[in-house]
Amino acid sequence: MKKLFLTLAAALAIGSVTTAYANPDVLQTKNDGEQLVDKFKQLSRNTEWEEKGKVDLQFNTYHPQGMTKIGDLYYMSSVEIIEKPVKFEHPRDGYDRTPGKGIGHLFVYNEQGKLLQDIKLGEGDMYHPGGIAFDGESIWVSVAEYRPNSESIIYKVDPKTMKPQEMFRTNDHIGGILRDGEKGKLKAVSWGSRTFYEFDQKGKVLSKTSNPSHFIDYQDCESAGNDNMICSGITELPQQGNNVAKYELGGLALLDMKSMNTKHELPISLFSPQGHTITRNPVYLENTDYGIKLYAVPDDDHSSMLVYETRFNTK
Repeated sequence: MKKLFLTLAAALAIGSVTTAYANPDVLQTKNDGEQLVDKFKQLSRNTEWEEKGKVDLQFNTYHPQGMTKIGDLYYMSSVEIIEKPVKFEHPRDGYDRTPGKGIGHLFVYNEQGKLLQDIKLGEGDMYHPGGIAFDGESIWVSVAEYRPNSESIIYKVDPKTMKPQEMFRTNDHIGGILRDGEKGKLKAVSWGSRTFYEFDQKGKVLSKTSNPSHFIDYQDCESAGNDNMICSGITELPQQGNNVAKYELGGLALLDMKSMNTKHELPISLFSPQGHTITRNPVYLENTDYGIKLYAVPDDDHSSMLVYETRFNTK
């Protein structure tokens, strides 16, 4: 959801092939977030996105979920599925499927797509990381069971050391989380983003509301400053005819963090080499001098990071 609105200066220190640290010391002005929001409001279904690059990731990405960027490093959450959950004919003990088995990952890679570090996250049935976000100090990651109405662990990860710290646990599937850098509160979305949560950093639920928008299910969100957040996601729509795959509708949405109401949203009609909408999995939006740059990793396993840019006329 897509995204570093408080962009960092590149300050990297790589200790070895398998270890990478980002040093988040110098933040640019908050104008980046304000400019990004202003530009985002100008986007429409007719906006032209130019493909600027394609970075083949040199590792098995499994099923990517969320992404953020600090300096010249990229951070991506992913779930490695060892045993797929199986749906029940009828709900059992409040669940609609088995928990399955898997491993949660937080990958760090560079601009060449080289894997620098792989952090394992989760515990027991909680192995499914969701959308992630960087708040200027830490990366926030939720790791949930791979089924709705379940449980989650909320972590924050120090990008200087890449050491995860469990912050709290909660009784729902949290599919994405971000921290309001100014106020310290946490905004989160449930399975399919049908429920919005607000937590304090100890896990107390401050509010729980229904998502009024049914346009897309949010997969990845990040703060855009001034009480704004931008989310990306997907919905699958049926198509006429038997044995016809569902249509993947991708999109982006700007939300008011106070009310969680949608301020602006638009579909994205770009597709990956494997035929997926590019907002299916991780997305990251970045303010540039001329417009908005979009990074996406929509495909599983053997993935590429696709880079697009849209430019605005400047006087």
